[in-house]
Amino acid sequence: MDIAKFFKCLSIIVICLSFSCLDLSASETIKEQDINWQNYEAGMALGKNKSKKILINFYADWCTYCKKMDKDTYTNKSVISYINENFIPIKVNSDKNRKIAMNYRVTGLPSTWFVAETGENIGNRPGYIDAETMIPILKYIHTDSYKSMSFKDFMDKR
Repeated sequence: MDIAKFFKCLSIIVICLSFSCLDLSASETIKEQDINWQNYEAGMALGKNKSKKILINFYADWCTYCKKMDKDTYTNKSVISYINENFIPIKVNSDKNRKIAMNYRVTGLPSTWFVAETGENIGNRPGYIDAETMIPILKYIHTDSYKSMSFKDFMDKR
């Protein structure tokens, strides 16, 4: 094999390897952009250990608006970032975890619950929440504004 063919083969190998590395880093970036959902038991324990508020998303596989929220709200970069930084996110399938859903008196889906660092329920927001509405709700809960004002007053101050 002459030297020109050797370098041509070497170049092709290097290019292929660099593309495979790019592919890997792209998939890692996608994973970093997901919400770090926990199951109920692990999430509740983590919330107490890290002294963070908890967001619980109750859903069911058959629920159209649950799927819409997963597709639109929980893929929004701002929502993902705010939730991952400020909350312990828990996802609960209400069909498979009926006891947990009953404890929170979930009557419709989707249902979003917020729990304080102490484990006390802060409150819930039933139904579909779009990304534009979710961000101020998250800020209202995270900043403890719910302790001193209504959500309407919080929105008026913004």
